[in-house]
Amino acid sequence: MKKDAIVVGCGLSGAVVARELANNGFKVLIVDRRGHIGGNMYDFYDEHGILVHKYGPHTFHTVKKELFEYMNRYAEWDEYHLTCGAEIMGKCTPTPFNFQTIDDYYDKDEAEKIKKHIKEVFGDRSTATVLEVLSCDDEVVRGYGDFLFEHDYSLYSAKQWGVSPNEIDPSILKRVPLRFNYEEGYFDDEYQYMPHTTYTEFFNNLLRHENIEVRLKTDALEHLHIKNNIIKWDEQESVCPLIFTGAVDELFDHRLGSLPYRSLRFEWRFEENVDSKQDMPVVAYPEADGFTRIVEFKKLPMQNVKGTSYEIEYPLQYDENADQEPYYPLLTEKSQKDYKGYKKLAAGIENLYCCGRLADFKYYNMDQALEKALEVSKEVLDALK
Repeated sequence: MKKDAIVVGCGLSGAVVARELANNGFKVLIVDRRGHIGGNMYDFYDEHGILVHKYGPHTFHTVKKELFEYMNRYAEWDEYHLTCGAEIMGKCTPTPFNFQTIDDYYDKDEAEKIKKHIKEVFGDRSTATVLEVLSCDDEVVRGYGDFLFEHDYSLYSAKQWGVSPNEIDPSILKRVPLRFNYEEGYFDDEYQYMPHTTYTEFFNNLLRHENIEVRLKTDALEHLHIKNNIIKWDEQESVCPLIFTGAVDELFDHRLGSLPYRSLRFEWRFEENVDSKQDMPVVAYPEADGFTRIVEFKKLPMQNVKGTSYEIEYPLQYDENADQEPYYPLLTEKSQKDYKGYKKLAAGIENLYCCGRLADFKYYNMDQALEKALEVSKEVLDALK
């Protein structure tokens, strides 16, 4: 059957675009090389009856009411405030780091001195980036930043990204601020939620439309052809919009070289006689050998089950020839310059729309991916009408 649009990728970006086009009367084919919908948000119940996220933890958070309301159209959501920690020098402290962190690693007098200097420098501000603290003129405040950088940021970044922290785009180090109070909670956004059931049900509802055809275990790159500034799906005789959410350098067969991505290896474990593996659902281990964090899924959300299932995350360089997924664009000065070349190539394809973390070579949170998908949907609809 002739389609009005082709969408590559069944994650949040692709699924939202497909649904928006379908709602406006257009027939859409959406494909994914994996055997399931939902992209990296895919979740399922493991053999022990615990709901787990196959590709690492996902929680929805945003400051924008309209984005939360959009998610509400396709599932019921429960409020959920994620708490995280980092184990440093054998002790778990909250992340983002807060005044409790200072109390955890300094004696009482020194801790009070650091907090006093922070208030003198930053006044009524409740947060700052670690970069601000590291470059602070006050040597006491800067010393606290140096401690955190030495024992957490530098170690974690080196493992997570596989390069020196000096090579990483500053936006990465700015993602998680330092708190200047005792408040806990990983996010400050007004809307923080998880599905009442599962993310997979959300995606089932999102893609359940008479105008949407879903094809899984389908490698789009085997069916796409670029010629004369047009991209076509092999069975489509006519030209239609093609929305691509995969790795943009792979789409162009690495014509300008390979863009760097980071992947993950998950080591899954279950302990029958352990009710709580760690204090928080997500704990980073910057000083551990090889792995970056442990995610305990019975706390994501809280589940009243016996035993506990958790995964240990080992970051590695993405290799498209291995059985891996590209999770994170590695943002360095060079990689972003190289991406601009691919962005120019993509802009030269009349019916091509790039959307999502891999296609845009940008680190999106879930709400940012949703917002971009809605923007792209409007662009495509304008072209179709």
